Amino acid sequence: MRLLRRGPVVLLWGAQTASVFGDRLYALAVMWLAWQRSGGAAMGLVAVAESVPYIVLGTVGGRVTERFTTLRALAGVDVVRMVLVAGLPWTWEAFGTPGLLVSAGLLGVGGALFDPNLGALVPDLVRPDEVQAVNGLMDLTARIARVAGPASAGGLLAVLPVDGLFWLDAGTFALSAAALAALGAGTARRPEAAPASAPAAPGRVPRARALVRTHPETGVVLAVHGIAIFAGAVSIVMPALVAVRLGGGVGMYGVMLAATGAGSIVGNAVAGNVRLPRSLPAFYCVAWAVSGVLMAVTGSVSTVAELVAVSAAYGAVSPFLAVALSTHLAQFPPAARRRLLTLDQTVIRTMGTLAMVGLPALAAAHPRAGFTAGGLATAAVGIAGCVMVVWWARTRTPLPGAEPVLESVGG
Repeated sequence: MRLLRRGPVVLLWGAQTASVFGDRLYALAVMWLAWQRSGGAAMGLVAVAESVPYIVLGTVGGRVTERFTTLRALAGVDVVRMVLVAGLPWTWEAFGTPGLLVSAGLLGVGGALFDPNLGALVPDLVRPDEVQAVNGLMDLTARIARVAGPASAGGLLAVLPVDGLFWLDAGTFALSAAALAALGAGTARRPEAAPASAPAAPGRVPRARALVRTHPETGVVLAVHGIAIFAGAVSIVMPALVAVRLGGGVGMYGVMLAATGAGSIVGNAVAGNVRLPRSLPAFYCVAWAVSGVLMAVTGSVSTVAELVAVSAAYGAVSPFLAVALSTHLAQFPPAARRRLLTLDQTVIRTMGTLAMVGLPALAAAHPRAGFTAGGLATAAVGIAGCVMVVWWARTRTPLPGAEPVLESVGG
């Protein structure tokens, strides 16, 4: 809360909260539009079209991504995304499903350029000992949007057409662009803030592959993240589990989502402020193991009370995952941090897309077994990752010629 007394932090946090909230409205609207006019297959194609740019740019587009490392450049990206979102209803009317997929792909390009670069800049807004707190604050934007977005969409659709959700999302992109432009102008006038607004000099930063080679614990963290995202894709069949195990409908599913959201907000308040263990990679892997156990337990719930309790606990763990990962990566210098964030985005988008090909369909046939298997796989990966991190910490010696890349969060 003290961070919100600072102009740059509250400006960025407020703008990003609005932007993420708008993204929730967009996601609901675009999936509804795709389903209503072209069926379920179009929904899957839209999701793939948005993910492919993350995979392509993260794999072979490093030079392109590094052209958008300043706040002003990111403001320009948001302006383009504003135009794309605002024009999406017209694009659909004029070009149908192909136009919708092209727009979704272009918005995916914008996200692939925006997300890792902004994530790399956020820690530079605060002192090193405040990085965990600011990461918790930025993570809160997603938690608020996850709870408020669907509920607000229901109320808005009572007075607006579906197209209105796209226009509202475009408005949040405009707010974000204005905030980033203002922050960029402010840091340009303050020489001491140059690292947050100036592009890194080319040729000085190791590639992501070299970074994870010299810091294997970070490589383990990113691998665990990707595999856990793959195994966790079974959670998309939660409605089937609610129907089969509890005989419930959409109302009970809504209760589960509300419990998960409430748990995540409570967990965020703790994750951003409590002192986390010194070994963030080991803690991150343990948190995934706990999340996996809770997912497996979800498959065995037999009452609404059990579902609410497990869902709230599952939601409470997720902020610790996000804050631990972002705080660990914040220990790297900005340019290296950006490359690792890009690699992380590439890994999770690739694994998520691969999982969506067949995993939900298999889990839908046997939801209890799907949740149990997915949860146990996640827990096993988390435990294995923790063991590897601890083992490397005790036995690894610096590679010949390797230079230290990490900077201490504690200063």
